[in-house]
Amino acid sequence: MDLADLTPDVLTYLGKAAYTQLTIFENLSRAMANAPTTHAKETLSRVAAMSLAKHHGLTAEIRRHGDEPGGAMEPFTADIDNYQRGTLGNDWHESVLACLITAGFLDDFFLRLAEGLPSDYAARVTSVLRQDSGHELLAEEVRRAIDANERLGSRLAMWGRRLVGDTMLVARATLATSATGITDEARIEPVFTELIAEHTRRMDGLGLTA
Repeated sequence: MDLADLTPDVLTYLGKAAYTQLTIFENLSRAMANAPTTHAKETLSRVAAMSLAKHHGLTAEIRRHGDEPGGAMEPFTADIDNYQRGTLGNDWHESVLACLITAGFLDDFFLRLAEGLPSDYAARVTSVLRQDSGHELLAEEVRRAIDANERLGSRLAMWGRRLVGDTMLVARATLATSATGITDEARIEPVFTELIAEHTRRMDGLGLTA
């Protein structure tokens, strides 16, 4: 199953995907500023640079389309900013896990959705989104923190469950509607089941229960 026939128009896709990457970059930058060690700061700076590179790759496609990035992203800022406020976390550890879980889920989602773009855009956007996201670097930071504090694991597991629920809502809001004005749940459910399975694997890799 795929989401190709529920992919929105090119500019809508690019605007939302680009602003999502910019938000991920902002979250990583905030986590970097609050990092407890110099090692963590350096790690997060590397991951933030990777996200910013994806954002720049997507804004280049917006310009290729003949539009300005700011205008293309603006319609989606309110909803994504609201989502961002709800997933910041109560401390640094929750913030880093949020960066890992939300970026991983949304990268997977936008990659699947890119299959419905015109072929030339699909190839370039897929190349951008498949660039290294630094997820393993973030995972190492989370595992290091859990190893140092066993009680942290249960709290982060609960936080991860909330994150995936909120992130699924943002992803679903990106889908184009059918001619009747509704999305086809029977078609999208298997895809989201696969995305949740990927999320579960990421959580398992951290030693957390999804």
